[in-house]
Amino acid sequence: MRQEPRVLIIIPAYNEADNIEHVVGHMLEEAPQYDYLVVNDGSTDKTLEICRDRRFHYLDLSVNMGIGGAVQAGYVYAYKNDYDIAVQMDGDGQHDIAYLGEMLKPVINKEADVVIGSRFLEKEGFQSSAGRRLGIHILSGLIWLTTGRKIIDVTSGYRAVNRKFIDIYSKDYPMDYPEPEAIVEAIMHRGRVKEVPVQMRAREGGASSITWKKSVYYMIKVTIAILVCRLSYGVRRAARPEESEEPCR
Repeated sequence: MRQEPRVLIIIPAYNEADNIEHVVGHMLEEAPQYDYLVVNDGSTDKTLEICRDRRFHYLDLSVNMGIGGAVQAGYVYAYKNDYDIAVQMDGDGQHDIAYLGEMLKPVINKEADVVIGSRFLEKEGFQSSAGRRLGIHILSGLIWLTTGRKIIDVTSGYRAVNRKFIDIYSKDYPMDYPEPEAIVEAIMHRGRVKEVPVQMRAREGGASSITWKKSVYYMIKVTIAILVCRLSYGVRRAARPEESEEPCR
């Protein structure tokens, strides 16, 4: 008989007291067969208290590490506990667990190493603001120019990865606004990246931490990081071809 893969759903949460109970509750209703881990990223609201009171499975980071640090902590947990597949899912209610099965299929069938839930393939559901869509389009073009791979929804945080990338991301994961950089890293590691269509919802409660000033910083920082990552990889590959799958640092 075929053994079912062990799946861990990683839910990074920073000040998600308005959302986390519903997110975990909905997941337990729709996908109780999978393990999950809420990574409380040093929240200053009642996120941790809710996780304790509801007896959720959680990991508490004593200081705020940012989204990249919280997600990487989840990958470290997945690696140390020998999971076959890890899924990233935001704690703000935007990601619909109903699409989890479609995201897992390409990984389980060994058709992809990294699967991205894309809101833009069928252009249904919440599409984000016009300004953010423009930024996503620019970053998508930059990744295409630097890697030759066309990824449409480069900022989606709804992702599934196999054991290979659980290992890779547990050791090296971008810290600040990590999603586009993590795609480049996956491509540099010769990972098969696939997008599947999903519908996303608007944030259910609370407020996004990304202001317009942070959006400008985001674009500058991520653009530089992608260029440096790709350039450093090319230099290392030319100098040491046998080490061409090293991560971008």
